[in-house]
Amino acid sequence: MARAEGRWAPALWRGCNGLMAAFFALAALVQVNDPDAGLWMVVYTIPAVLTLLVGLNPLITGNFIWKSVSAIHVFFCIVWAVGLAYYLLLHTQWNVLHEEEGRELFGLVIITAWMSLCHSSSKNPVGGRIQLAIAIIIALFPFASWIYIYINKEMRSSWPTHCKTVI
Repeated sequence: MARAEGRWAPALWRGCNGLMAAFFALAALVQVNDPDAGLWMVVYTIPAVLTLLVGLNPLITGNFIWKSVSAIHVFFCIVWAVGLAYYLLLHTQWNVLHEEEGRELFGLVIITAWMSLCHSSSKNPVGGRIQLAIAIIIALFPFASWIYIYINKEMRSSWPTHCKTVI
């Protein structure tokens, strides 16, 4: 008799990938009126497509092309995140999320965390309990953050106009 974990784990993994693909696609979509929209749309569209592919076929993470694109994207996101973190360390006055660069940094961190989790799943597409728990937390975090930010009018009041008019 199969354990409950064994029956539900593949569906949860695929569901988390579907949720993250939706998040990355929405994140790309809301960049439409950002001054550097083209850049950010690419930054979010790449993980949206890669994550959608994992949701459809978890074994794709073992594919050379998928691994290469993922690794290169994660590398650039890490380099960019380090640069943003350094900038924020020198210039931030408020909460990091009040700064546009802070929100950009969190986006890059989410991309890096999720793509690294997918990349590490190539040997076992579903992973163990801990990997699945981390996947669920990471998949729910962006949506919970968006809800919090949407409800928190004080936080949105300091945003530039292009951020206020998107949703």
